[in-house]
Amino acid sequence: MSGERRGLDWFGICRLGLVQAALGSVVVLMTSTLNRVMVVEYSLPAMLPGLLVSLHYAIQVIRPRFGHGSDVGGRRTPWIVGGLAMLFVGSLLCTTAAVTIAANPYLGVPLAIFGYCLVGLGVGAAGTSLLVLLAAQVDAPRRAAAATITWVLMIAGFVITSSVAARFLDPFSPHRLLLVTTVAAAIACLVALAAIAGVESAAQAEKAGDVSAQRAPEPQFSFRAALRQVWQEPRARAFTLFVFISMLAYSAQELILEPFAGLVFGYTVGASAQLSADLHSGALLGMITVGLACSGPWRFGSLRAWTLGGCIASALALLAMAGADVVGPAWPLRANVFMLGAANGAFAVGAIGSMMELAQQGRSGRAGVRMGLWGAAQAVAFALGGLFGTSVVDVVRYAFGSPTLAFGTVFGVEAALFLIAAVYAAQTNSPLNRGAAANSTAVPI
Repeated sequence: MSGERRGLDWFGICRLGLVQAALGSVVVLMTSTLNRVMVVEYSLPAMLPGLLVSLHYAIQVIRPRFGHGSDVGGRRTPWIVGGLAMLFVGSLLCTTAAVTIAANPYLGVPLAIFGYCLVGLGVGAAGTSLLVLLAAQVDAPRRAAAATITWVLMIAGFVITSSVAARFLDPFSPHRLLLVTTVAAAIACLVALAAIAGVESAAQAEKAGDVSAQRAPEPQFSFRAALRQVWQEPRARAFTLFVFISMLAYSAQELILEPFAGLVFGYTVGASAQLSADLHSGALLGMITVGLACSGPWRFGSLRAWTLGGCIASALALLAMAGADVVGPAWPLRANVFMLGAANGAFAVGAIGSMMELAQQGRSGRAGVRMGLWGAAQAVAFALGGLFGTSVVDVVRYAFGSPTLAFGTVFGVEAALFLIAAVYAAQTNSPLNRGAAANSTAVPI
């Protein structure tokens, strides 16, 4: 039927997922590989790469502006391509800075700052528009599966790029580092360009022939006015707070999990690394479970229910870890961490799928601003999360001399944050305000 909306097929969804994988592949080199090189090979203070990684997150606060630009232009692909270009150039500058900074910090540090800023801007421009394109072109029954496919491909990109880079970086030399990272970034960006080519044009051509999909053009507003309109929408505002609080809790555990296993449970380096593998394996299981549960004729639960359930389950798993020292070595820590990963994965896919739904609700022509606002909230939370977790551990250990109390405090705070996030997630089901509802054709969750 001509009036029936038909979104991307599975092949098209996988193509967009490859773009997300490419973004993640380049970023993981900048945030992990170069981090290690600066600290280990060049004996630089660990704070330096930590600040640079935080900078690349912090600068993504500009995401709503990128989203507004794509709203006004009506096309997302140019912003994705432009973001990929900035990401590639930024990766070259970051790598050059990493091999320069030890010998000439006066040149290397400014170059690194500029490079990491470009990486953050590239991820912000491409990532925001990519998610808006997914939200607009994927039909509702497929959104959970689309979120799962996209994020599983992104994790696969992490793993493949890290593994291949690790193989070719030995024996280490500055020349080899420059060559490997340049080739890896170039391949990732070329794959992304090939994957995105023609996707939006085909979707727009189909929509052009669908009379029911056409609507009167929206009057153009300045970015400030558009952002104010979006912030006045109760759902968008509640979801922004949900994203910030949940991602703050999610990222706070990233830098303390392995130290926790070593200091409290006496795990070796290899055993604690296996613990991280358990966490990511659980996350993949949680993501796949939600994708299958919310897609196709066997639908079980809604995206909102999985988001709420994932937040609550994450809080319970963190509370169990906070009290694990009471039981001692007999506590099944690996099973606990696996369950935490599964809960995190379920909440993450539920949240991403909900984000894709909510981006299309409210005043039309503002999907990019909404997605940018939520992306900025996530980026700021990630910039603060690692610093928050490690700082609390250090302060409590210094004050009380107890690593178990220090880590337990952080896990307890994270659990509380997940429960608060669940409250805000529930509020996304509240009615839209009267002004937004007048301009919306979306179906409530």
